Amino acid sequence: MSKVNGIWTSEEVALVLIDYQEEMFTNVKSETTADEIELNVRFLIRAAKAFNIPVVLSSVGVEMGVNRPTRASIRNELPELEVIDRSSMDAWEDRSFRAAVEKTGRKKLIFAALYTEICLAFPVVDAIRDGYEAMFVVDAVGGMSQLAHRTAVERLTAAGAIPNTSLALITELFRDWKSPLANKARDVIKWYLPEVQKLAASR
Repeated sequence: MSKVNGIWTSEEVALVLIDYQEEMFTNVKSETTADEIELNVRFLIRAAKAFNIPVVLSSVGVEMGVNRPTRASIRNELPELEVIDRSSMDAWEDRSFRAAVEKTGRKKLIFAALYTEICLAFPVVDAIRDGYEAMFVVDAVGGMSQLAHRTAVERLTAAGAIPNTSLALITELFRDWKSPLANKARDVIKWYLPEVQKLAASR
């Protein structure tokens, strides 16, 4: 098991995904494109499933008729998982969301959300306040402007959250090509890297 601020392992983490909905994707204006964010979120999900990491998935405003559901490409990666729909912009203030996080039994939470400055920043700061350790995946999130995104990253790191990127995170979680997770990791990474190249070629 890792110590505070040490390298994290797959056995001690949960993946928390918040508000990957069409309205949010449309308004992303920061450095990582919407298509890159979508791919990296799917990569995180596939790795979580391969490594047996619990996942919490939440949306906002769907039942209220304000927003559309989780984007289909992401939802289809987790067809059996209940999506926790909220009214609060701060997911941590939603009882069902908090209950789902607590049910994982994990105290190290990997967060990704749209937008960085709102639906990521608020629950991460609150989770840290309540005794959780938090990591956030910078290339799987985005803000409504580059300034908003960067300011949120600074706020989160100042609060004690750990920034990471998707591929670095996946390698951190298994870390040894002779580990029991290595073959599963290879399969996910072999899927991911060609998809990255396709996105790069389409620009």
